[in-house]
Amino acid sequence: MLAAPLLAEEASGIGALGVDLGSLIVYLVNFGVLLLILYFFAYKRILGALDSRSNRIRESLDEADRVRRESEERQAEMRRTFDESRQESQRLLADAREMAERYREEQAAQARSEAERFMEGARQEIRRERDAALEDVRRQFASLAVTAAERIIHRSIDSGAHQDLIDEVLAQNDTFQKREGDS
Repeated sequence: MLAAPLLAEEASGIGALGVDLGSLIVYLVNFGVLLLILYFFAYKRILGALDSRSNRIRESLDEADRVRRESEERQAEMRRTFDESRQESQRLLADAREMAERYREEQAAQARSEAERFMEGARQEIRRERDAALEDVRRQFASLAVTAAERIIHRSIDSGAHQDLIDEVLAQNDTFQKREGDS
């Protein structure tokens, strides 16, 4: 008996698919009512939640872009600062080298100046000693010449004549030495 109604339904179009038309209509009405309930009560909340999530994602992306831009700006600023620091250190190094070179030149000039002063002092000392030695030689020569002349002449010459004679002998001696030095 049960097999007869099943065979009859199998013969119709929708029944052949195994779908009960009454149940299908009930399901469709239930689905429509569920959609209306969800639309009026949950749809706005779901859309609000999705919108707020979308806004949060958008804000996060905007924040990420802002952070990326700030990071790039900071990197560029750090590069500029690094380049400026490097240039400043190179300038300071060049200044230090220049100052060291100037100091070295000043010290060399001071050393040359001191050496020249020392040499000039030594030359003056040598001149003084030479002049003193020549004067001593002249005095001794004059004394010897006077002694020899007194012995030859057997008389004493007065001091004025004596000095004239010494000057004349020394002048002749200087002239003689200059001639020997020129030749």
